[in-house]
Amino acid sequence: MSLSLILPRWYDLHAHFRQDDLIAPLVQAHLSMGCCGILAMPNTSPPVAKIFDTDSLPYTSLESYRRQLQDAANGLLETIIVPLYLTAQTTPQMIAAGAHTGLLKACKYYPPHGTTGAMHGAPLELFIQNGVLRAMEEHNVILCVHGEAHDLAAEKYFDEKTNAEDLFYREMLPPVLDAFPRLKIVAEHITTRTAAEFVARGPDTLAASITPQHLLYTVGHLLKGLRYHLYCLPLPKFSDDRAALQEAVLDKSNQKFFAGTDSAPHAQKTTDCGCAAGCFTGGIAPQLYAQAFEEAGCNLEDPAQQKIFAAFLCENGPTFYGLPVAQKTFQLRKEPQNIHTLKIGSHEIVPLPLGMRADMNAQRATLPWQVHL
Repeated sequence: MSLSLILPRWYDLHAHFRQDDLIAPLVQAHLSMGCCGILAMPNTSPPVAKIFDTDSLPYTSLESYRRQLQDAANGLLETIIVPLYLTAQTTPQMIAAGAHTGLLKACKYYPPHGTTGAMHGAPLELFIQNGVLRAMEEHNVILCVHGEAHDLAAEKYFDEKTNAEDLFYREMLPPVLDAFPRLKIVAEHITTRTAAEFVARGPDTLAASITPQHLLYTVGHLLKGLRYHLYCLPLPKFSDDRAALQEAVLDKSNQKFFAGTDSAPHAQKTTDCGCAAGCFTGGIAPQLYAQAFEEAGCNLEDPAQQKIFAAFLCENGPTFYGLPVAQKTFQLRKEPQNIHTLKIGSHEIVPLPLGMRADMNAQRATLPWQVHL
């Protein structure tokens, strides 16, 4: 009889659902893998950078985007959090007003031009100086950070001894922790030993999300054969960095590290200006996390190690965000599952495991786990 884990339904606390006709099928893909809640990234076009429909700023409103996601979910998601995209136009008054209504639970810092849709981002120093982070601290609004320094020379961006994420957690985030000790911060999709150790030794107000791809792969997997479906930001790093992430999630006392897939669908990964950043793991993330835990040495037949996996996937994230652990459950079963491209109208989105196949024209890939609802 195959190994079967009964788990609380889980929250994907970092994912991309895009816009228009893509939203509904992408939300359905998350529902199909046992999600009960999502944190939906605001880097749409235009970004989700104002609170209310009636606000005059030339952006998508949090109110509107959250409503679109709710409609797509047909009431099947218990929680939908949309962080406000921090721009140069964000004010402390906006933070206070959004928090007062209950709409605003989190804000997202993007390094300017640092990733997909980050052209509206502003330097972190601006939000320290203009009162935005102080207002977030006062109103219990969580800061989600894409933790990379920006505007770096290539030699510093990704080098043998340093990189953009390393510099962010060594130099940029520590002053924020010192200045705003009550501000809750999520270090999103961390990739380095520097970030993992920084979060582990940090205060209880600091936590981190980790993606399946950063637990499974290194930059070598990206470069060998140029597997561009693994191209994401932050980039996968080296084997020692992956080992640090694995150590963090396998720690039996882990309460700080949790699931956030950064699932990012692209109908066209290669573009005229390079390669679109993001790995699509919608519909298959718990399977990939289970695979990653096993490859890191976790024995999921052991009840004690099953608890470690359940804490990472289902408990630590909602606890940090002040959400209830789900009462409903889903089943993760150790049985092979074939996966295929996701076709949405004229779009064809390639799931990460399919994109990692040596045969780039392969029509399917097989995972060792299946989700049953």
